[in-house]
Amino acid sequence: MMYTPDKTETVIIVAGGKGERMQTSVPKQFIELKNIPVLMHTISVFLSYNSKINIIVVLPQTQMENWRELCKKHAFTIQHLVVKGGDTRFESVKNGLRYVGNKGLIAVHDGVRPLVSHHTIKTCFEEAERCGTAIPVVDAVESIRQIDDDGSCSVDRSKFKLVQTPQVFKAEILQKAYEQVFIPLFTDDAAVVENYGIKINLVKGNRENIKITTPFDLKIAEALL
Repeated sequence: MMYTPDKTETVIIVAGGKGERMQTSVPKQFIELKNIPVLMHTISVFLSYNSKINIIVVLPQTQMENWRELCKKHAFTIQHLVVKGGDTRFESVKNGLRYVGNKGLIAVHDGVRPLVSHHTIKTCFEEAERCGTAIPVVDAVESIRQIDDDGSCSVDRSKFKLVQTPQVFKAEILQKAYEQVFIPLFTDDAAVVENYGIKINLVKGNRENIKITTPFDLKIAEALL
């Protein structure tokens, strides 16, 4: 049966960056990329993938008014719900989940990944519909060394993957997983769900789907756009 996206799809876009590694006082999600804030590019990708998708944007409370002013400035009218973030990514996603039910599929995406492809998004939703979980990954193309107390050693890079977003889950799985108490291991949603005892399924991501955190990343994104 053909997979057809509908209103049961939700994306929680986490945008809590401060811009420290970007070497600017402007939060990285608000930095302009081709004259438009990065976060607006990211939101637009999901709307163009599915015009009926529920969009939740999680922002630090101190940035909410700034975001409203940016939306006015750029005449940005895509419907989305803005939710206050927490001190950690885990808390921010948990806050976003309060506005989503236990049905359908939920994607969690980094606000500073505006170059995710429609194919990657669709593949993640399809796999999560079949198996309950899906995260996009790409191959590690450079050599990798593992650091230990004795120094470092070479490891087989074919056994490692670089993880991207969106990470997509059946709603009931993600909601239950986020009832757990936070531990430092929870650096992404896959870690939270895996700790809950659910297998994580991998799908192929797109290498252009970079996370914009440094000035060099911004230059790459500009070139790709």
